[in-house]
Amino acid sequence: MSGLDRPLLDAAIAALRAEHADDAAFRRAAVDRFRGALGDGRAAILKDFAEDHGGLACASRLAALQDEIIRSLYDYVVRHVYPLERPSAAERLCVVAVGGYGRATLAPGSDIDLLFLLPYKQTPWGESVVEAMLYVLWDLRQKVGHSTRSVDECVRQAKADMTIRTALLEARFILGDAALFDELVLRFDRDVQARTAREFVAAKMAERETRISRAGASRYLVEPNVKEGKGGLRDLNTLFWIAKYTYRVQNGEALVEAGLFTAKEFRLFCRCEEFLWRVRCELHVVSGRAEERLSFDYQRRIAARLGYGTGPSLSGVERFMKHYFLVAKNVGDLTAIVCAAIEEREAKQPAALDRLVQGLRRRMRAIPGTGDFQVEFDRITVARRDVFERDPVNLIRLFAIADLYGLPIHPDATRLVTLSLRRVDRSLRENPEANRLFMDLLTSRRAPETALRRMNEAGVLGRFIPEFGRVVALMQFNMYHHYTVDEHLLRALGILAEIDAGRSRDAHPLANELMPTVVGRNALYLAVFLHDVAKGKQEDHSVAGAALARQLAPRFGLSPDETDLTAWLVEHHLAMSNTAQSRDLNDRRTIETFAGIAGTVEQLKCLMILTICDIKAVGPGVWNGWKGQLLRTLYTETETLLGGDSPDFDRNTRVLASQEQLRPALTEFPAEEFTAYVARHYAPYWLRTGLANRIRDARLIRTLWQEGKGFASDVATDKFRSITEITIVAPDHPRLLSIIAGACASGGANIVDAQIYTTKDGLALDTVSVSRAFDEDADEIRRAGRIAGGIERAMRGQIRLGELVAAKDSQPKGRTAFALHPKIIVDNAASRRHTVLQVSGVDRPGLLYDLTRALAGLSLNIASAHVATFGEKAVDSFYVSDLTGAKITDPGRQEVIRRVLGDTFERAGDRPAPATTGGPAAAGAPAAAGGPAA
Repeated sequence: MSGLDRPLLDAAIAALRAEHADDAAFRRAAVDRFRGALGDGRAAILKDFAEDHGGLACASRLAALQDEIIRSLYDYVVRHVYPLERPSAAERLCVVAVGGYGRATLAPGSDIDLLFLLPYKQTPWGESVVEAMLYVLWDLRQKVGHSTRSVDECVRQAKADMTIRTALLEARFILGDAALFDELVLRFDRDVQARTAREFVAAKMAERETRISRAGASRYLVEPNVKEGKGGLRDLNTLFWIAKYTYRVQNGEALVEAGLFTAKEFRLFCRCEEFLWRVRCELHVVSGRAEERLSFDYQRRIAARLGYGTGPSLSGVERFMKHYFLVAKNVGDLTAIVCAAIEEREAKQPAALDRLVQGLRRRMRAIPGTGDFQVEFDRITVARRDVFERDPVNLIRLFAIADLYGLPIHPDATRLVTLSLRRVDRSLRENPEANRLFMDLLTSRRAPETALRRMNEAGVLGRFIPEFGRVVALMQFNMYHHYTVDEHLLRALGILAEIDAGRSRDAHPLANELMPTVVGRNALYLAVFLHDVAKGKQEDHSVAGAALARQLAPRFGLSPDETDLTAWLVEHHLAMSNTAQSRDLNDRRTIETFAGIAGTVEQLKCLMILTICDIKAVGPGVWNGWKGQLLRTLYTETETLLGGDSPDFDRNTRVLASQEQLRPALTEFPAEEFTAYVARHYAPYWLRTGLANRIRDARLIRTLWQEGKGFASDVATDKFRSITEITIVAPDHPRLLSIIAGACASGGANIVDAQIYTTKDGLALDTVSVSRAFDEDADEIRRAGRIAGGIERAMRGQIRLGELVAAKDSQPKGRTAFALHPKIIVDNAASRRHTVLQVSGVDRPGLLYDLTRALAGLSLNIASAHVATFGEKAVDSFYVSDLTGAKITDPGRQEVIRRVLGDTFERAGDRPAPATTGGPAAAGAPAAAGGPAA
């Protein structure tokens, strides 16, 4: 049903011809009429779609509408533009839909692929008709892919080009000379398709791998490509192309008759196709274009349009995306079925009997210790069809054997597993042998991630451990996690196995050193596997996950001590990451507080390793050397404290030791000058700053003295930590940190940490660490130099940072989909000397600039700043004091701080220029940071 009355349209075009004698006027009027008919037809179809949400129905109606427009357009051209009284045999034409349009489906934003089929001997009439039709289609603003060929040309090019061959495989007659189309179908089948199935299948599978690697290898990427991604529509198309080419069938129902699918599997194919088409059509409608990536911006809107409401534990968008990923998994299952069937078909091609027998003897071998499985063509498969019926433990044993021998599982065996899932019941979950096999698999030093992913894809893992099954295909609606929860857990397990096997010594030297000393290895593996298993519940997933771990660990044979360790790790799996990224690790209270959480060195070691696995498994680029360094520092300081090896000399002794350590490195300093330099710094500087930075700072300040300037800077790159340090020395200024943050924001640099000191004679010594942007140090140093120059110009009042930052502050794509209420925590217990302000909310360019401006406006000294970003969420911590160096204890003032900082999150792009944009602080102005309290 196209929604277009073609006889009425043809009659209207004929009336226009009678009305307009001028050809140009007639053409304009005709194009307007076609445009109106197309627009009205599309509007009616999309109105129906908004009501019934029928994806395939919408796509089919749009294709049918397109057919009618093309037929009417052809009639317009051959009747009114290039009429022929007596056409010859050479003056024939056939219009054929190919590609996606050939399947008689079109998404609202899709282009149309047309083949204009002409006789071998052509005349100018055919070319003129094609040209006239195309010009009108372009005037209608349609995206048209077209070719004009003879049958011979089609056959010749199809043999040479797999893309053309695939397009012609789905050729569909629209109008014109049917004999030409029939000849094309016959020649394609006889000269191209016959005896080339193996070549076609190999090409399509290779093409699929390339496409998937380009779109994202995992089908569980949280912003999937509905068309090109793994488990998307293109995968379904590929399955049908392969089946159609190999089995020579013309429709889906024939695949059941051919034995490729069971009736149940074909129904699953149809459900997947309908759902994916529904989502694709919705995506085109809400985006207003041919958008194929289901980004966060569209997920919430489409979920609402499709009626996914919020449940007790999942939001509507999370329920919608879980459905999407389950469909993607089903598409993967169907892919395996088709591949197995095609492979079996190829293996049964006629051959000499003795050759076949010898081949089978060579390629089939028994597996020691079991008569239920064997190796066929270097893959594990079942020896008999009843192996799971006789012994359901075999549903676990199959994957354990595959891991033991390092071999893939035959698709036939996987298909039999999916047909036997009902045997994964309570009795199997309570079976000691099944649970022993699972723990052996989980803690394998070979490839547990691969083995468990196979179990998950087959549906066994979620049934054997229902707690895990609840997070299968569950996405977290945020920009931080790149994968669904189950995929994240499996990737984390794979990273742990790499550390355990010593394959990541360069990336994680400390973790590789610690792993062999871990006593609770089984507990660590189980904790990594379960740490997010309670996601999607209403309560805190760490606490709920710990309770689940206590239930599951004894089932898998863990001792009470191992069970306690597993539950503790799950409950505290975020503690180390949060502390390292949002607290001042030079503050003794930070280490003492975290040591109280860690409790023992064994727990600390396990938590360190789990934290690395957790962060790395979030997604590409999330882990970096800076985070690694923070974790190593926190581990080392905490392990020292827990081990009772902390220095027993007092604070003054440690300050003197730090100063004496510096003296040999500064040979250019005369004794009197060195003594004067040492006296400039307050004690916290000597306690917190590493030797390399102390050397750098001394020389930088000396340069400032000698040259008599009011500003000096230094930049240093650190490839291992993936950061660049920018150090600024200048007269102290109330808004210095804000100026630095603004210059970094306007230069596109992301600050991850800031250390701020003030000397006794009024100099500010600030070091900010920014995320590395370039691979080459020279490029990185130039970028940092430009930022440092921007800081100096801003301090001199030569540039207005507010305007520069506002120009950068266009809302990043995707973040508008998230609503995070700002959260401001005022904590006077986290530090002995400072109030810790932890602020969180939706991140945006220039946020740190705005926050530091607000803190300066509140007359607060900032001693250090620690910046963490989790996707769309910024979590920034500031160690502050009032102008006297005291903590902020007054409840009224704390409330003002909460209100001002909360409002700052809402003021994107609304930055008046600072009252003071440069120059040294006026006499009597408060210091931005430092003093004795720093």
